Parts: sequence; structure tokens; C-alpha cells
Amino acid sequence: MTKKELRQSLLQTRRSLTPDLWQANSHQLCEHLRSSALFTQAQTVLAYFSIRQEPDLRTLFGVEKVWGFPRCVGKTLHWHTWHPQASLPLQSGAYGILEPHPDSPIIEPKQVELLLVPAIACDTRGYRLGYGGGFYDRLLASPMWAEKPTIGIVFDFAYLPTLPEDAWDRPLTAICTEKGLFFSDQRS
Repeated sequence: MTKKELRQSLLQTRRSLTPDLWQANSHQLCEHLRSSALFTQAQTVLAYFSIRQEPDLRTLFGVEKVWGFPRCVGKTLHWHTWHPQASLPLQSGAYGILEPHPDSPIIEPKQVELLLVPAIACDTRGYRLGYGGGFYDRLLASPMWAEKPTIGIVFDFAYLPTLPEDAWDRPLTAICTEKGLFFSDQRS
């Protein structure tokens, strides 16, 4: 199966989740993150705002951390701090995803201790299947981000033994699903 076919199939499965199951699985996934050493030891965490029934991380955003969220600028992600009581409102970005206001404080790579990475699927080796835009591929390939701990966020049906990979793909440190947190074969 090609990446495109796999992407379509998994997105269809994700869309078929009932709202109750989506929320229950998201909550369980967040509990596994909350109890992981990677998460508890990190002070500055990069995350995302859920779209298209991605696992919803909102229950984590009240945890005392410096939270960073991406803003798409051209073909790159710029990271800004945000918290629920932020004075600057979120806005809809280029892909209809909520983003921090451009005037929100910027987070520099050296500050970041953990990235929670959205994905359509991840495999046991730590490789991820994204939406095809390459934003996270470019980010993770950059030397200033390459050694940062990363956790791919997917539901268990999208945690697969193997995914097709390209030369530019970089394995993630771990994968978190509603069933638990699993260190990748490549990075453990």
C-alpha cells in the first residue's frame, strides 16, 4: 500500500470513531503521557491543536509547563508559547488549524525539552506518516531539533508494525496511544 492509500484508509478509520470513543481514547492517551518520565521531566513542551479527530491533548494544557504551539509560515513551523489564559487569542492558520497569534512569545529550540508530534500513523521503529506537507520532516531533520525527545501521538489502530519510509524520515523517540507509551525500536 502506498503512503497516499494508507493515509486515506487510516483517516477514514479515524473519522469513523464516535465522539465518545474519540474522547475516551484521547483521555486515556493523555493519562499515559502524564505519567511518562519524558513528559514529567520536561518543562517546555511543544504540542498541537487537534484537527480531523486527531487525539485531543487539551486535558494536558492545564499542566504546569511552558506550552508551545506551531504557526505555519511558508514551509516552516514557528513555535510560540500559549496557555489557556493567554492574552492574545488563537487564530485560524493556513490549513484551518488553530495557531498562536504571531505576536505571542517565540520559543527557541534550545528551550524545548519534548515535542508531542501529530501523525496519521506511527510504527514500532518510530517512523511516522504525516499529512504529506513535510513540516515535521523538515523540523526533525534540522540539526537544532534532531536530538530533542519526540513522542508520536496516534490512536492504537494507527500504531503499526512498519510504515513505508523515505530517506528524509527520522524516527521518533516514542509513540503514545490509548494503550500506553512505547519506545521506538530505533531510539530506545
